[in-house]
Amino acid sequence: MLCLQPGIAVEREQCCQLLWPGKFTAHARASLRQILLGLKQQLAPIHADFLEITRDRVRVNADAVRSDLDELEQALRQAPEASASKLLLAIGGKPLLDKLDLGESFRQWLEIQRAQADQRLQRAVEAAVADCQRRGDRAAAGQLRDAWRLHGSAAALSGAGRRIRIAVLPFQAEGSNEQETSIAQGLFDELITTLGQVPELLVAGRTSSQNARKLARRLPRIAQALNVSYLLDGSIHCQAESVRVHVSLIDGLSGFELWSQSHQGTLADVFTLQTEIAHEVTRELSQVLQFEVHQPEQRTTTPSLAAYELYMQGRALTMRAIGDGVLARAVELLEQSLEIDPGFAAGWTALAEAHVYTAVYTPCLDRVAQSKKMAECALKAIELDPEQGHARAMLGIHRWTENDPVGALDLAHEAYRLEPDNPDVVLRLGSFLLYIGRTREALPYIEAAIDMDPVNGRNYAMLSVAQLNLGNLDEAIAAGQRMVDLGLPAMWLAVATAAAGDHKLAMELYRQTRLLMNTVIFPPAGTKPLPGPALRVYWQVAARGVCSGRKVHRKVYCALLDHLHATLPDPCDTSIVAPAIWMGYPEMVFKTLGRQITPANMFCLMSLWADIEPIRQTRLHPEFLPFAERIGLVAAWDKYGWPDLLANPDTQSVKP
Repeated sequence: MLCLQPGIAVEREQCCQLLWPGKFTAHARASLRQILLGLKQQLAPIHADFLEITRDRVRVNADAVRSDLDELEQALRQAPEASASKLLLAIGGKPLLDKLDLGESFRQWLEIQRAQADQRLQRAVEAAVADCQRRGDRAAAGQLRDAWRLHGSAAALSGAGRRIRIAVLPFQAEGSNEQETSIAQGLFDELITTLGQVPELLVAGRTSSQNARKLARRLPRIAQALNVSYLLDGSIHCQAESVRVHVSLIDGLSGFELWSQSHQGTLADVFTLQTEIAHEVTRELSQVLQFEVHQPEQRTTTPSLAAYELYMQGRALTMRAIGDGVLARAVELLEQSLEIDPGFAAGWTALAEAHVYTAVYTPCLDRVAQSKKMAECALKAIELDPEQGHARAMLGIHRWTENDPVGALDLAHEAYRLEPDNPDVVLRLGSFLLYIGRTREALPYIEAAIDMDPVNGRNYAMLSVAQLNLGNLDEAIAAGQRMVDLGLPAMWLAVATAAAGDHKLAMELYRQTRLLMNTVIFPPAGTKPLPGPALRVYWQVAARGVCSGRKVHRKVYCALLDHLHATLPDPCDTSIVAPAIWMGYPEMVFKTLGRQITPANMFCLMSLWADIEPIRQTRLHPEFLPFAERIGLVAAWDKYGWPDLLANPDTQSVKP
């Protein structure tokens, strides 16, 4: 407390009130005297006059103490911009005096100190940036702006760690009829959404919670995998027109039940029952976990039970994503739901998601057409309910297909403002920043999405690439391995392993991807699956080309990519784009992504920003900047900051 403002005296009475709020005044003063005496003795070897104590006040000798905050403020005043940028990045989003909780008075005082520090820093950064611009040093100004932007992003995300972490497990339907399953899924969805609006809670993402029971049989193991302190579990039983719901709050560490309650209702008022249960659970949580809660507002849904049941069935299939005809059936069910209730905003968002999943996870030939359908549905959802943040995030995907990454990022930032606790929204913002090369800024969002949704394997691809781009090979390999453990392809793990120098292991990992053919990954759109021997040969050529580190193997695979580009129905298929980037084949990158970005191949953009051979060859190619201009990247850089590995050509040349 004293070191926040060295040399500035603090009233002893204020210290007593903040540090010992529950004690009588005389006891608090005695405690303060004892503490000050102990501190003075311990600090004397460092500086004889470290503390300056009078009857009424106490302060720290300004010459005796240094702090990271003080060093940063001095660096900004003295105008060594590189030093200030480095200090800003080192501090990141760490809150001032983190992990101290001494009661409400202290919390209020601390919030004021944090706000004042942020205001001082913002004014100092703005003044330093203006000074750089006056001197014509645009590079230094850009570095400071970027560091401050990263500081703000990390600070906004760091608050999640101080909230109570809870996961809702899918409710178990005691019967096997479709209606009971839909109601159970609906209650699961309603609880996640309602509890997610409580500021004191951080609720695990739907994808991880949906798969929770596959992780382990024992509840403490599930809580550990989901990184939560509490679990909300329950069951549902329907008999004729009556519905009985049982809900339990489980301690994640012990697996013991802390609270349970049963609710009765009828099928006719199932929506009212869901809302009542969600609010009752919220009230009970506030009592059991001892925090004050403000009940969230009731969300607008559909008054039609039939429309809601079709919606829940369609959403369940969309979450599965992989499987013959799964997404086509999801689209069909959601369209039927919206025929019954065209004003159901969440239904339009769900249909948008089903269309974009169709474009990404099925071998369809009309990926851009699916993206257009997705955009139409997302716009309809936003028109009906402007608070539909996820719809904005998906609409951003379509902006990429139109070579408008500025629009995509604008939508992603707005989506995050509306739904900062939706891991899909958080990851989308992080991934968009990753696509434009802003890896350092993207990483906190990617990590936050994984923190909220830790059993969603797709998120780890983003994390693996981000760590690879930053040169953190061990972390990239660990994230890639986690992705594989969750049943997804090993290609990112193989690329990171090759970058670490183990080419033999990398080739074997890359070859393992063929085992997921026709289950998690599919042949290029419009083609038939290769027979066994041909499939093995193809993956052998691919593994050597990407991972062996030998030019001759890259040359062979690049020739195969030329053939695929000339013959495949979709010449911009991911199976061409991704290896072209990994092998440093810039001409193919320009011919594919430069021709058409789709929801399926757009994620390949994130791999452009690793500063390793041969990936860097695309970035260093003389045609890279014209290519970036054509697909809208330069406009995005001008607005959101230039990539970590690419300086604005108006200020300096490309980094080698």
